[in-house]
Amino acid sequence: MVGPIIIGIIVLFVVLLLLSSIRIVRQSEVYLVERLGKFHRKLESGIHVVMPFVERVASKKTLRETVVDFPPQSMITKDNVSIQVDSVVFYQVTDVVRHEYEIANPLSAISNLTATTLRNLIGELDLDETLTSRDTVNNKLRAILDQATDKWGMKVNRVEIRNIIPPIDIQNAMERQMQAERTRREKVLNAQGEKESKILKAEGEKQSKILEAEGERLSQVEKARGDKDSQVLRAEGEAEAIIKLAEAKARGEQLVLDVWRNAEPTKEMVQLRSMEALEKVAYGHASKLVIPTDATKLLGMVESVKEVIKSDKTE
Repeated sequence: MVGPIIIGIIVLFVVLLLLSSIRIVRQSEVYLVERLGKFHRKLESGIHVVMPFVERVASKKTLRETVVDFPPQSMITKDNVSIQVDSVVFYQVTDVVRHEYEIANPLSAISNLTATTLRNLIGELDLDETLTSRDTVNNKLRAILDQATDKWGMKVNRVEIRNIIPPIDIQNAMERQMQAERTRREKVLNAQGEKESKILKAEGEKQSKILEAEGERLSQVEKARGDKDSQVLRAEGEAEAIIKLAEAKARGEQLVLDVWRNAEPTKEMVQLRSMEALEKVAYGHASKLVIPTDATKLLGMVESVKEVIKSDKTE
């Protein structure tokens, strides 16, 4: 009876020992295994077996980014103003071996290093610069912490200053200053708006006058152009009328002349030509005019005129 019980106990012990030797490592985690008190190997994600009584898992490290929120620290600015600064550090383990064996308390080391470095940086700035230069302080602090923690197997990815809390009296003074600044800006904006309104109104009146003057000028130009066109058309009409009148007169004279040349001269025609000839002579340059009184002479003159007319006709 004793033998089977002992064998059963031994088998159970071996099974429990084997089960206790199995280690399952999760994603983004690393186990450090020591053999007889000395670092031996790293166990990454997956299933591993640790030798009982000889090896043990000394530490479990995460490779994910870790956020450390430090409590507010009292600091003094360059102009001797005591402020409370609240900071946050984002870091990541890059070398689990050095992170385990190079530094005893990594979080405490980062906290003290952050506070010391931040005091030095704040001490170089006055209050106004501290409040307006957070990005500059963050970048400088991150660079210093990243360099200092590299030998600890850590990388500081980002440092953020969340709050900068000045004393109550400084806060009240800043609030009054901000209120005065807001009032001043409101007055400036109102004055600027009124100025722009007047400028726009004056500009509108100016444009209106310019457009009105331009319209008047265009109206006068169109009126002058219309008068010019009217005078040109009137002059062209008068010229055309004169030309047509002259042409009609010339055609009438030519027609009369043709009638005289083609018709047989009569006594009446001869007398008419004689009277026209006498009229031309009367308007001439001669100072004396002799009109024959004898009818015979007049008839002789008529006969002479007939001969002239006939000669013109034959020509």
